[in-house]
Formats: sequence, structure tokens, C-alpha cells
Amino acid sequence: MNDIIMMALLATLGTWLVTALGAATVVFFKSPNLKILNLMLGFASGVMIAASFWSLLQPAIERAEGAGDPAWLVATLGFLAGAIFMWGSDQVVCYARRQADAQINRIVMLILSITLHNIPEGLAVGVAFGALRNGFTTEALMGAVTIAIGIGLQNFPEGAAVSIPLRREGVSRGKCFLLGQASGMVEPVAGILGALLVVYIEAILPFALSFAAGAMILVAVHELIPECQRDQQIHPYFSTMGIVSGFAVMMLLDVMLG
Repeated sequence: MNDIIMMALLATLGTWLVTALGAATVVFFKSPNLKILNLMLGFASGVMIAASFWSLLQPAIERAEGAGDPAWLVATLGFLAGAIFMWGSDQVVCYARRQADAQINRIVMLILSITLHNIPEGLAVGVAFGALRNGFTTEALMGAVTIAIGIGLQNFPEGAAVSIPLRREGVSRGKCFLLGQASGMVEPVAGILGALLVVYIEAILPFALSFAAGAMILVAVHELIPECQRDQQIHPYFSTMGIVSGFAVMMLLDVMLG
């Protein structure tokens, strides 16, 4: 049990590290390579969409059926709850933005927005690793690892998205890096919380897995895919192939290990 919590912690520390690496680009570059960032965002969204089904929703349905619960209801409610939670996070950010002046809006709101998005992402990793308590298989472990990898990949451009705009506002490089990586600090906390919940309250595991899937789908569809499609006229289908590749890699791993 303690090993599972430790794995969830290490995985989310890894996703936080990738956020810090993204934020560190402000030290070396005035602006990142948008083509590479779009490819990473596309690949990450493909991984997250595939992982939402094979590593989260499908196990949620199977575990709910095994427990004698109405799987269709548990999976649907959990999925919708995760999406609504992410939507609510966005509404909080939008409300705070309307109350803030222009300077706070430029500096603080960007950090707040990405930090809020990192909470369900950390929960998704924690829940995936917490689920290993009920069946430590190679397939389940690889599913949890690929979720962490997918979230880590999309954290890299998120870290850059915080630090580089702050640099343009005249903030020092060191402070830009510190604020950029700080946006990912909530992921280890959320990851441990997600793992603890499903480890100690086994009955909520199907709902928690579905919740994480709903949150990840909303992030991928509402945030990552539109973002990676920028400058599509310059590089048509480049980021789209990233999405397809990410989905294919995740599907290959799950089917091959299944």
C-alpha cells in the first residue's frame, strides 16, 4: 500500500519536473519552437484521450460490474462530474479575471488558470496508481505510467506558457522560472490525495477512475487540441498527426499488454 502511494508521488513529482523544464526555457530562449510545442501538445492530447478510455473508463466499468453496481450509471456520473469539475475551475478563473485589474490579469490569472488545471491532472495520476492496489498487473501499471507520461508531456508547454509571457512583462528570468514551475506544485499533492482516496476507500474507485477520465477529456478537447492547432495554415496536419500518433501509441500499449 505504501509502495503504491510512493509510486503516485514519484509519478506526480515527475510531471512537476517536466513543468519546471518547460518553465526553464525562459532562461535559454526568448520564445519556444512553436512547431515542436504544438506537436507535443497534440501527442499529449492523443495519449490522454486514449488513456481516458483504456486506462480509466474501461477499468471503471469492469470494477463497477464486479462490485455489482450499475456500471453505466457509475461511469457516466463520474465522467460528467470530472468534466463539470474542470468547467467549474475555468469559471472560477473567469470570475477572478473579471474582478482583477489588467496587470493582475496578465500575471496572476495565467498562473492561477494553469494551477487549477493541474489539480485534476494530478488526481488522474494518483487515481491510476491507487487502482493498482486492487490488481497489480503489467497492464494496469503501464496504463498508470502512460497517463503520467501524457500529462507530463503537456505540462512542458504549460510551464513555458507561464514563464515566457511573464518575461515579456519585464519579470526577471529567475522569477519567471520560479513562478512557472510553481504552477505544477499542486500535482504531487493532488496525486497523493487521489491515490489515498482509492486505496483507503475502495468503493469509490470506479467513480474516481471515471472522474479522472472526464477531467482529462475536457482538458484535451477544450485546451490542448485548440492550442496545438494554432498556425495550422503554416504546418497543416503537423499537430494533427501528433494527436493521431499519441492515440496510436497509447492504444498499442494497452492492446499489446492486454
